[in-house]
Amino acid sequence: MTSWKKFVFGLALALGATLGAQASSGGGIAWDKAPGKINDNASLQDGVKIFVNYCLNCHSAAYMRFNRLKDIGLTDEQIKDNLLFTSDKVGDMMKAAIDPKQAKAWFGANPPDLTLVARSRSGAGGTGADYIYTLFRSYYRDDSTPTGWNNLAFPNIGMPHPLWQLQGERKPIYSTVESHGHETQVFSGRWEQVTPGTMTPLEYDKAVADLVNYLKWMGEPAQSKRVAIGVWVLLFLLVFTLFAWRLNAAYWKDVH
Repeated sequence: MTSWKKFVFGLALALGATLGAQASSGGGIAWDKAPGKINDNASLQDGVKIFVNYCLNCHSAAYMRFNRLKDIGLTDEQIKDNLLFTSDKVGDMMKAAIDPKQAKAWFGANPPDLTLVARSRSGAGGTGADYIYTLFRSYYRDDSTPTGWNNLAFPNIGMPHPLWQLQGERKPIYSTVESHGHETQVFSGRWEQVTPGTMTPLEYDKAVADLVNYLKWMGEPAQSKRVAIGVWVLLFLLVFTLFAWRLNAAYWKDVH
């Protein structure tokens, strides 16, 4: 096979793999808009508590250190008292204690690292934060699945509902619509509360928003500082441009 044919063949394989990946990630409902509050330290602190208590048991954030949480207003003592296990240190990475082999046996795959999940899950439906915000608010009981849970945003999801005690059990309400001569069931956008959780629906939505807010911040902890520095750089360039323009005019005023 010539090099040109190899190139075309490889390009075709790559295109096919891309289209296949896009097709496999399709399905699910439209994503809701996640509240963006990455400058709200109170929200970030509530979000990291939920993350440590409900996510870090199975999922790691192996590129994030606990001591970086001082950037959102927590002290070393608060981190030690509220977020660390006995054997952990403030300078440690956020790694899950679960055995990867056991996780694969229980869930079919090792739970992915969540450090960059809010940045990596963006798509045509919105940002990664929008996806996660919708995901945690779209779980429902489904006895036909191995975990007993399913999700409208991610049909046949392998992860059981980690926050079900907070939200309780719900089921989606469907509407019957006619499409191409056939009646189909379409999600109406409404839910029926089957059993209550420890939080009201409004409290739960706020808790999920705080969790998503933290996941978004964790994907780039320096983003607020980067934006602030960028504003000052643009202001400097604006003032410098004014001085350069006047200096240029002074240099060339006597040139005919």
